Amino acid sequence: MKAVAAVAEILKREGTTFLIGYPVNPIIEAAAQADIRTIIVRQERTGLHMADAVSRITSGQKIGVFTMQHGPGSENAFGGVAQAYGDSVPIVVLPGGYPRRITNIPPNFNSFINYRNVTKWCEQVIMGDAVPDAMRRAFTQVKNGRPRPVLVEIPVDVYQEEVPEPLNYKATPRTRVAPDPDAVTEAARILVEAERPVIYAGQGVHYARAWQQLRELAELLEAPVTTSLEGKSAFPENHPLSLGSGGRSIPKTVHEFLKNSDVIFGIGCSFSTTNYGVTMPKGKTIVHSTIDVADLNKDIVAEHAVIGDAGLVLDALLAEVRDRLKGKPRGRKAEVTKQIATMKGEWLAQWMPKLTSNDKPLSPYRVIWDLLHTVDAANTIITHDAGSPRDQLSPFWESTHPLTYIGWGKTTQLGYGLGLAMGAKLAKPESLCINVWGDAAIGFTGMDFETAVRERIPILSILLNNFSMAIELPIMKTATEKYRSTDISGHYADMAKAFGGYGERITEPGEIIPALKRGIAKTRDGVPVLLEFITEKEINFSIFK
Repeated sequence: MKAVAAVAEILKREGTTFLIGYPVNPIIEAAAQADIRTIIVRQERTGLHMADAVSRITSGQKIGVFTMQHGPGSENAFGGVAQAYGDSVPIVVLPGGYPRRITNIPPNFNSFINYRNVTKWCEQVIMGDAVPDAMRRAFTQVKNGRPRPVLVEIPVDVYQEEVPEPLNYKATPRTRVAPDPDAVTEAARILVEAERPVIYAGQGVHYARAWQQLRELAELLEAPVTTSLEGKSAFPENHPLSLGSGGRSIPKTVHEFLKNSDVIFGIGCSFSTTNYGVTMPKGKTIVHSTIDVADLNKDIVAEHAVIGDAGLVLDALLAEVRDRLKGKPRGRKAEVTKQIATMKGEWLAQWMPKLTSNDKPLSPYRVIWDLLHTVDAANTIITHDAGSPRDQLSPFWESTHPLTYIGWGKTTQLGYGLGLAMGAKLAKPESLCINVWGDAAIGFTGMDFETAVRERIPILSILLNNFSMAIELPIMKTATEKYRSTDISGHYADMAKAFGGYGERITEPGEIIPALKRGIAKTRDGVPVLLEFITEKEINFSIFK
């Protein structure tokens, strides 16, 4: 068979049911011939974001795959791959390549050379019969160890070369790394002896599907839990021991309990320093469990380390901790949960005027609060966009079930949320899938709302439109006064209708919930929805220093 047909057959054997891409790449046609649904986007980055969400929402059990043209397609796609790399998301990227005789000749863009720093595995196939082995290596890497993108570049003149039949390929295995028993014993000792431990859970808990073990450990230790933005929804935020999630904007409980802790146990996290995550307070004993040894002592000093799959680590820790406690809780739960409830109540009371505001233009916090109390949160998957939508949504959105919130932020590309919502809907068609974005973000990827319409992906898109890059106002005062540099505008509800979706512009506080109900009903009818809320230029966030 031809090499391009071999690629399609391999994708099928690896469980790929749809291929996201942008022409021209022969893999798209070969996939269609192999009965793999092809989904065509309006620009490469959004397609990669969709593939990204497929992998996240399935805990990497289903790997998102994206393909694009050589040259401009590969150049345009770079940002989407870099985003997935920064947020540790496993996707398979299949760019075309220039013919082999000119692949290394400037100015031709060689993906194998240029993507090395934003992929876990990067390879160029130079002969047709090497395709099966190259794809086997890529899928083995993407399904094992730290999740990150892999890339196989196939020059256009390789596609039509022959691959021997029958095709020698079976789906690659998944493995898990178990922790060192001595390291587990030491970590258990530190946690049991701690007076004020806090558990900080990252998205490694999602990939390990270790939500129940995390909950059991927290209850056993009577220890409060916070999550990274990427780990949000790994621990139910209506649980008495939940502090909420961490990002740039956080609940007061996260700040205060981390500050007053003596031991911080990071599980399934990298502890990477980022402006869009929680800064760990100094002077704490850190117990760090991660799947990747490269994370250790990278940004913060960890005196104790446990390497391994988050699920296997938690299983081992539970056994050790139970043995040390001998089934007898220390009686801390009542005091700890009372402190959490009191502090959370005081914090929410401070924000309630914004969360329930009747002002016009609308408060974005009122839109988010009404949205939370209108949807069936357990059957909803929501994601933010960069900037204000992230910082306004993440502290106040209460996630109660795993994988119902897609948090991100190691790097913050505007417009990321739209593709994530569409990819989530492809992975979980029974869920209501929502992206919350601003008028800056829609300027980057808004044309792909048409993709949602054309490809029959009925998402609910919540647009907070304040006709401004408001978050930049304090740092662009002169540019704004002289040249109106932060002003942006558009009637985006009309745009959605022009694309064939449902669009509605909302200006009245009393119309927020009725509009949300209308929009949700439309998604159930199979229609993508964009609800445009005209909001004030809000620049106050729940930030603690």
